[in-house]
Amino acid sequence: MTDTPHPSEARPRRRRRWLRWTLGGLGAVVVLLVGGILIYTQVGVMGAEPGPLAEAEQNPDLTITDDGAGIVLSPTTGATGQGLVFIPGAKVEAEGYIATFADTVVDDGITVVITRPWLNLAFFDPRPLSAFTDLAPDVTGWAVGGHSLGGVRACQLASDADALVLFASYCANDLSASGLPVLSLSGSEDGLSTPQKIADATAQLPASATFVEIPGASHASFGAYGPQPGDGTPTADPDEVDRVIAEQLAGFLPRP
Repeated sequence: MTDTPHPSEARPRRRRRWLRWTLGGLGAVVVLLVGGILIYTQVGVMGAEPGPLAEAEQNPDLTITDDGAGIVLSPTTGATGQGLVFIPGAKVEAEGYIATFADTVVDDGITVVITRPWLNLAFFDPRPLSAFTDLAPDVTGWAVGGHSLGGVRACQLASDADALVLFASYCANDLSASGLPVLSLSGSEDGLSTPQKIADATAQLPASATFVEIPGASHASFGAYGPQPGDGTPTADPDEVDRVIAEQLAGFLPRP
């Protein structure tokens, strides 16, 4: 004859069983969530266009050093001591911006550190600005900037820099009272960080911020990684966009 558990004994068993089911369910949700994030961050990552990248890599006046944490672009000669920490847009490889900054580095002596955000998304990268400025110890004046989502992250790090540069981006945090020098570069044909979105976010920046809209530039015009879903159609020549970026940075970045 099977003994029937006393009700006082059965209740703890039910509670333990319910707890196991609950914890198991939560564990499954966490696994699915983490797995989904990992898949999302690795699918559809945009790499550098081979042609522009090869041209930049073959430039004897441009020194390219990959440190793992970021790619350091420095002039072979004539460094000014000015630097820019640049944070890529979402799911764009760091190499996709090397060609964009070749003129800035070679012609104007500015050192550029292109970061490698964790999981290809700047929001998942908690490293401080010093993790990247330390890669170029000879630089004495630093601006921080970024493209698209990378620019949003740059706004969060701006308090540790001498200036902020937004590339087809805008801030989600309020820097209006910071007194920080800010340069906002955008494109008239941008289908993602549209001119209207740029205008709507101006209140987050100091009143002294400089806004430059590049005619014919799209969202992807601020890198060399090919077309991007949802973007507008660029009409500006990529070399011309790079030239405008270089000119604007040379006139804006603080000198040591």
